[in-house]
Amino acid sequence: MRFVSGLVAACLFAAPALAQCGGDFNAFVRGLKAEAAQQGFDAATVDAFFNGVQQDPKVLKADRAQGVFQKPFIEFSRRLISQDRIRRGQAMAQKYDAVFDRIEAEYGVSRGVLLAFWAFETDYGAFQGDFNTRNALVTLAHDCRRPELFRPQIFAAIELFRNGDFDPNRTTGAWAGEIGMVQMLPRDILENGVDGDGDGHVRLKTSAPDALMSGGKMLSHLGWQPGQPWLQEVTVPAQMDWSLSGPGKPRPISDWQAMGVQARSGSLANLPASLILPQGRKGPAFLAYPNFDVYFEWNQSFVYVLTAAYFGTRLEGAQVYAAGNPDPGLTGAQMKQLQAKLQARGHDVGKIDGILGAGTRAAVQAEQARLGLPADAWPTVDLLNRL
Repeated sequence: MRFVSGLVAACLFAAPALAQCGGDFNAFVRGLKAEAAQQGFDAATVDAFFNGVQQDPKVLKADRAQGVFQKPFIEFSRRLISQDRIRRGQAMAQKYDAVFDRIEAEYGVSRGVLLAFWAFETDYGAFQGDFNTRNALVTLAHDCRRPELFRPQIFAAIELFRNGDFDPNRTTGAWAGEIGMVQMLPRDILENGVDGDGDGHVRLKTSAPDALMSGGKMLSHLGWQPGQPWLQEVTVPAQMDWSLSGPGKPRPISDWQAMGVQARSGSLANLPASLILPQGRKGPAFLAYPNFDVYFEWNQSFVYVLTAAYFGTRLEGAQVYAAGNPDPGLTGAQMKQLQAKLQARGHDVGKIDGILGAGTRAAVQAEQARLGLPADAWPTVDLLNRL
């Protein structure tokens, strides 16, 4: 059961500024073949890779239907985190203890972080997706929504095929082209794939050591700082300047302490941190340290990232967060109304999709401050009515 929408990693690599897309599908494939030849792939490899390629309408349907991200953090996290997932995560941590020791020694990535990704991406490898990966990548490259993300992945897949690590007709994965237990795109596999079990191949679908080591290397490549925390639950005072909260607003830990922010357990790390209030000042509260930003290089969804980061701490012994009593939020339809009103006031909320993303949160916070409301970025019916 996969809820990932991000493809940020693909943006890290060079791609044509104006990738070709659309038009006749067969003509599009011929263009891909010609470009593959220009990149140095021999004709036999190219023909074998594209033999039988088809457009997959189910991929486009999946790309346009990601309503789960409309759910607020408490509901979303409770949906993804179960006692069974915690229990199996702990069992996997024991089973692959030596692998996680290697990852922590070589890449500095804590085991809880990778266990959480492994759980959410594929339920510890049980559900890796049944979309033909080649067809998914070609379909999404042909579609004109984000061709610059997907077109380079096709040529990376050809290289994996040439190396013997990809079968165009049998390799399956997620609808967006990710492969294996921790769901990595072909270019990421080329850049960060690790032969963790020593068999001479990088097989992310069948080898947990390969998948976990590759995931650890990728996080390190994206900027993970060894030995540093990523997220910590905190308590907040009844009154403070709520406009200081939100992702991407780091402050010295001493500032937060001076305002009355305290660790719910343990002590705060002496690192810059942002105060995260996913459902406003009355709901759960977290401090996000610099490593938290790396999560957004793996996935763009705020609610997914926060849930994955929190689950990583739970798998390493953190207590269940205090849900508090947040004000009731908006329905999907109401959120779209709010986004339209915010857009009309000149705010950049991105697509009007009913999802409380970064742009919408920033706009909500700005309007709350303008109206003299607590600027905690949590939209309510009262705010919607005032606008």
